[in-house]
Amino acid sequence: MSSTTEADAESVLRLVTPSLDLKRHKGQAGKIAVIGGCREYTGAPYFAAISALKIGADLSHVFCTKDAAPVIKSYSPELIVHPVLEESYTISHFSEEERRQVQEKVVGEVEKWMEIFDCLVIGPGLGRDPFLLECVSEIMLLARKFNVPFVVDGDGLFLVTNSIDLVNSYPLAVLTPNVNEYKRLVQKVMNCEVDEENTGDQLRSLAKQIGGVTILRKGKSDLISNGEIVKSVSIYGSPRRCGGQGDILSGSVAVFLSWSQQLISGHESLSENPAILGCIAASGLLRKAASLAFTKHKRSTLTSDIIGCLGESLEDICPAS
Repeated sequence: MSSTTEADAESVLRLVTPSLDLKRHKGQAGKIAVIGGCREYTGAPYFAAISALKIGADLSHVFCTKDAAPVIKSYSPELIVHPVLEESYTISHFSEEERRQVQEKVVGEVEKWMEIFDCLVIGPGLGRDPFLLECVSEIMLLARKFNVPFVVDGDGLFLVTNSIDLVNSYPLAVLTPNVNEYKRLVQKVMNCEVDEENTGDQLRSLAKQIGGVTILRKGKSDLISNGEIVKSVSIYGSPRRCGGQGDILSGSVAVFLSWSQQLISGHESLSENPAILGCIAASGLLRKAASLAFTKHKRSTLTSDIIGCLGESLEDICPAS
């Protein structure tokens, strides 16, 4: 029998969400960075980054390709956009040495900022360009060097599935696979198929084999494990499955993970895993916001409508005053 237990998401949200205090200064409520955004995909990094702000992070950065930057900037003046990533087509005529220099420059531009970030979101709108993925691999290693937590979603999961060592045994890594991404991860790491009869036990085993990373398996019920415990979040939700909800989730996990770390570092009596708390809080809030958005918009519900309900949904659980 699986030892999966339903999490009390609302209690976790109340626990980790900091109160608004006039004594706090800009940045103390979270500085989040999204690594993603290329020619084809500009919506996903925007959704992740703006969701972080809507929940209550103070600053949200996006590191994307030069082609994606003007588009993402046009969506909102609230985001700090860095057009530093490069794709293969821009360096197709470069020598190996020149390619190496470009990669060092890209990673160096991110490193300038790394120590200020509370959490990264890696993958929304990233695409699968080989050179871009090489650069992002180095950025992930850099984050580990600085002990910065990161959430991996979208094409970041494609990268990780093919290079497990990037996250192996890093307890500050969170993977947020959907059904297909999870299937590929199970096949790669465990060399078997997904076991729908023992989902919790298989998830725990998968997280353990990757060295204790936290995995949030998205589905009808979200399942969360770090290789030791398995929690589920089954509340709220919406039958409308518009694209982009995973991007909201990844940005939300980043904020709540950083808040959980801040909370636990200030209370020695708290022994909870901040990544687990962050996943539970983010999953619960997204489901509540999606439910509220669907109540208002029904079939026409879009990801932007759900983002618009994040603040109201969090306020309902954790009133600002």
